[in-house]
Amino acid sequence: MKKGRVFSGARPTGRQHLGNYLGAIRNYVALQQDYDCVYCVVDLHALTTLRETHELRSNTYEMVLDWLAAGMDPSASIIFVQSQVPQVTELHTILSMVTPMGWLMRLPTFKEKVRQQPDNVNYGLLGYPVLMASDIALYKADTVPVGEDQLPHLEFAREVVRRFNAQFGPILIEPQAKLSEVPRVLGLDGVNKMSKSLNNHIELAASPEEIERRVMTMVTDPARRYRTDVGNPDICNVQTLHRLFSGSPERIEEIAHQCRHASIGCVAHKREFARDLANALAPFRERRAELERDPDKVWDILSDGARRAREIATKTIAEVREAVGLP
Repeated sequence: MKKGRVFSGARPTGRQHLGNYLGAIRNYVALQQDYDCVYCVVDLHALTTLRETHELRSNTYEMVLDWLAAGMDPSASIIFVQSQVPQVTELHTILSMVTPMGWLMRLPTFKEKVRQQPDNVNYGLLGYPVLMASDIALYKADTVPVGEDQLPHLEFAREVVRRFNAQFGPILIEPQAKLSEVPRVLGLDGVNKMSKSLNNHIELAASPEEIERRVMTMVTDPARRYRTDVGNPDICNVQTLHRLFSGSPERIEEIAHQCRHASIGCVAHKREFARDLANALAPFRERRAELERDPDKVWDILSDGARRAREIATKTIAEVREAVGLP
């Protein structure tokens, strides 16, 4: 018996990187064992910040390709594209009628987006959280995996659902948070979160040569200027990531010891990490290459996922319409 239904969505950002994998994808894969999972490419959400939309389709394809190669299973989960289930926009409209404007304008995320794109403060940006609540509620998801920093977003969705149910009856399910440990994965600069926009990332699909090239640019212990200087592996981003992708914990501890005694240099450590990372990602690259040989497969999976998602969405929206009194 499954424990419940999970919903999670991600904006189509193209090829995924180590931060995406450690922060979300590996959790998506693990949840499939115990939950009825619904995973969505939220392309409508992406429209709130994009100026150019011509890459939406290719970004969706590349991201889902990485999802599948990483172990997300379309036979165990529903994987689909948000805009292919139009009921979500209808529920968004209905829920917007019970959402006070003040709630939206007070949200820190809205204020941050206004600072980031002051010349593109659109209606969709303001209503983004209502669409997010609609995504969750439409599929009667009772569980949403989030990190602690995302709890306010989920609480907003819960408030919208509570307000709707208080007015029209207990139709929608109030989702509960499933707290997951989401590490803050630093990028190659060792300062900022790994991000494609900052070009401080390593793609999951990178070749061994590209992995080595990018790893060799990583910032290590800033206090260790020379090979003969002792280092502090506790603050070294190479050491942090190497722990996650090494097949030998004993070797990681040995490297940490050598670093503290200056018996291994940063360059040598980077080369070893690059090799271990490339080896760890080899099965992923093989599965991805196999999927790429049949380009239609990804779209077929998304089409079937949308069909299955619409079956749930149709029932939910019918209940909502009846409760509200729409003919």
